[in-house]
Amino acid sequence: MASAPSPPRVPKPKGIQPSHYYESFLEKKGPCDQGYKKFWAGLQGLTISFYNSNRDFQPLEKLDLRAFVKLTDEAPWAGSRDPGIHFSLVLRDQEIKFKVESLESREMWKGFILTVVELRIPSKLTLLPGHLYMMAEVLAKEEARRSRETPSCFLKVSRLEAQLLLERYPECGNLLLRPSGDGKDGVSVTTRQTLNGAPVVRHYKVKREGAKYVIDVEDPFSCSSLDAVVNYFVSHTKKALVPFLLDEDYEKVLGYVDADKENGENVWTVSSAPDSDPGPAPPAGGPKSLPPVVSSQDKLPPLPPLPPLPSQDDNYVTPIADAPAVDYVNQDVSSSGCPVVPKPKKLAKAPAKPPKPPTLPKPGRDPSPLPPSSASGQPGPTSAFFTVPKGNNRPPARKLVGGSPQAAFLATRLGDVTAELQERLQKRRALEQ
Repeated sequence: MASAPSPPRVPKPKGIQPSHYYESFLEKKGPCDQGYKKFWAGLQGLTISFYNSNRDFQPLEKLDLRAFVKLTDEAPWAGSRDPGIHFSLVLRDQEIKFKVESLESREMWKGFILTVVELRIPSKLTLLPGHLYMMAEVLAKEEARRSRETPSCFLKVSRLEAQLLLERYPECGNLLLRPSGDGKDGVSVTTRQTLNGAPVVRHYKVKREGAKYVIDVEDPFSCSSLDAVVNYFVSHTKKALVPFLLDEDYEKVLGYVDADKENGENVWTVSSAPDSDPGPAPPAGGPKSLPPVVSSQDKLPPLPPLPPLPSQDDNYVTPIADAPAVDYVNQDVSSSGCPVVPKPKKLAKAPAKPPKPPTLPKPGRDPSPLPPSSASGQPGPTSAFFTVPKGNNRPPARKLVGGSPQAAFLATRLGDVTAELQERLQKRRALEQ
C-alpha cells in the first residue's frame, strides 16, 4: 500500500533585521566580567543592543541609557600591548567599559550616545562634516520618536504620591512628571533636592497649548514634547535634576540561545510555558508504589479508659476555717491536719435504777421553759449541759462509707453522747419535780 505523500516543506520565515541609528563591532566589559567580550552593537533610541553577529535578530543583552551620567576616555595602561581604544560609559548604577579598534570609532560612538541622550549634537568631539550630518538626522528621528511617546519619568500619581516616591527612592532620581492637578491636559513637574540636610520640594506647571508644552516659569519656555520638557529641567540645572526611573533590571520572559538547524547560527529563542506542570518523569520500569509512612503516633498503644468522676457529695471537702466551734464533752477531737482514728470505746451501761420522779418547782419562782425534745427522746438544740450552734450554714459534710473504721467510731461516739444526755435529762426532770 502506497504511503500518503508528505506535505511540502514550508520555508522558515526570517525575522526582520533591526534598524539602528548606528552599529558596529564593540567589545564590552561589565562590572561582573573578567575580560572583554566582542559583540555586534546597535544604538536605537535610548537603548544599546548587543548581538552575537550582525545577522542575528534577537539581542543577547540590552543597555538602557536613561540612567546616563557621563562618558569618559581611558588611557592605555603603561607597558600594555593592547592596541585598542578604550572609553567608559558611567550609568547611575554601574560603569561599563568599551574597547574599539580605532579613534574614529570611539568618537562616533560617543557622538551618537550624546546626541540621543542630550538631544543635541556634541561640539567637543573630533568629527568630520559627514559625521555631523549623520548625527543631525539621528537627532531629528529621536525628537520625532520621543514626541510620540511618554517619558519614563511620567507617572500617573497625585501631588502627595509624587513627593512620597521621591522621598522613598532617592537613588532612582529627583525629577518626576505627573498629570496636572487642575484636570486639564497639562502636566506638573515635581522635584526634590537636599539643601543643608533639609529636603527642598518644588512643583512646576506645564501648560498644553496646541501641540506645544509651555513651562510656566518667569521666562516661559515652549517645548515640542514632554521629553523636551524633561531635557529642559535637566540641562538648565547643570544635571542636578535626574529623571525618576524605577529599577527594572529583571526580564519578564524566559529566553535562551539556540542553534538554528538550517544554517547553524545562534538565535535567541523564547521559551513557551507549558499548560501544566507535568512533574518528574516516572522510571522506565513503571511507577513504584512507596511504602506507607507510619507516624510515631500510630505505633503507641491505646490509652486505658479514664475512671468515672466521683459525685459532688463524695468529693466535697468542708473548709477548716468555716467549721463552727463545737464544744464536745469528752474533748477528744483529732487535729485538722491529719486525723487520727482512736480506738472505739465500750458503750456505757444503762442505769439500773429507775428514774426519779420529777420535782415540781417551788411557788414564787419563774421556771425557765425547757426546749421540746425530739421523737427519739434527745434534747432540743439548747440545754444546760450541751449547746448546739443555731443555723445550718455549714456545707454538707463528706459522706463516709459504712464499713470504714471511722464510721464505726463515730457511731459509737454518738451512742455514748446520746446515753449521757438522756441520763442527765432524766436527773434534771427528777429534780424539777
